[in-house]
Amino acid sequence: MADPDTVEGAALARVLRQAGGAEILNILGVRLSGSDLVTLLLAAFRTRAGFLTPADVLRRYAEDRFVAPAPAGFRRLRRAEDLLLSALPDRFELLTLAPVVPLGTHSAVAGVNQNNVLATIRGSEVAADPTNGLALEAAVRRRELLARHGRSAPPVRLATLQRVIRAQRFAGAGRFAHFNLFALVTAGRDTGSLAFERRSCGEQLRILCTALEAAGVQTVEVAITVLEPSAAPIAEAARAALADHPKVVLRDDPDRSGGRGYYTGWCFKIGAVLDGERVELGDGGFVDWTSRLLGNRKERLLVSALSVDRLALLLDPPAPQPEP
Repeated sequence: MADPDTVEGAALARVLRQAGGAEILNILGVRLSGSDLVTLLLAAFRTRAGFLTPADVLRRYAEDRFVAPAPAGFRRLRRAEDLLLSALPDRFELLTLAPVVPLGTHSAVAGVNQNNVLATIRGSEVAADPTNGLALEAAVRRRELLARHGRSAPPVRLATLQRVIRAQRFAGAGRFAHFNLFALVTAGRDTGSLAFERRSCGEQLRILCTALEAAGVQTVEVAITVLEPSAAPIAEAARAALADHPKVVLRDDPDRSGGRGYYTGWCFKIGAVLDGERVELGDGGFVDWTSRLLGNRKERLLVSALSVDRLALLLDPPAPQPEP
């Protein structure tokens, strides 16, 4: 049975009363099979769509933040994407991910609140973070490689550009309901002495910093956080990897609160400094996703992502509009 204590919010409580009580939540969420639930929801939305007029659709288009065009504009985004991709080495395979992933990808794998994800009625959800989709693909490839090569299986390096949707509301400039992310993942095996972690962190940071430099960022700032004392050598490797990047400023961020419980061992934030103001563009770190997906404690995964929209608007801000 669904626990009534987990039913949160006055709106949901009101809807459940109208639907005959909390038992409807148990029927839809537990008792019906996945295929039966899809059949029911398809019929419900087909019925609702049958009552809509073109005027209803236009009104929804004007009001729904999920469907509005991107503020950055196509040409700005394309220029930023091309500049970022110019720094991607051939050893990273560039994928075109599907716009949806299996239901539960973000919550079950990455620990994201399901309310922050746009679920579909067909047992999937719209991508909210490309590193989650890349992690699934990396896990499939690692499983095949491990079956063929055992402990000597080579690492998997994947990259993508993907437009994602996040349902939570953010305040402030540069906060969008949907946006493009440039993402990297490196999946491999713990070989001892943090060798995989040190090598992969240096590799990804060099790519991200080189990409931002290629895009025209004058000063790149990387803030690194050691989440566990045993991960201190990873921070040292990150510093060594960026020692020959004069445009990169490294700083320690031991008081970082966001990302704790999401990342393991070590993580970082990356941004641009423009006219003395820092603009956050992305972050990354180690996660346990492939370890849990494959049931193998030796598996390691490093993920990172940059916001293409923020970068595009930073480098090419829209002209101010004249007052009416």
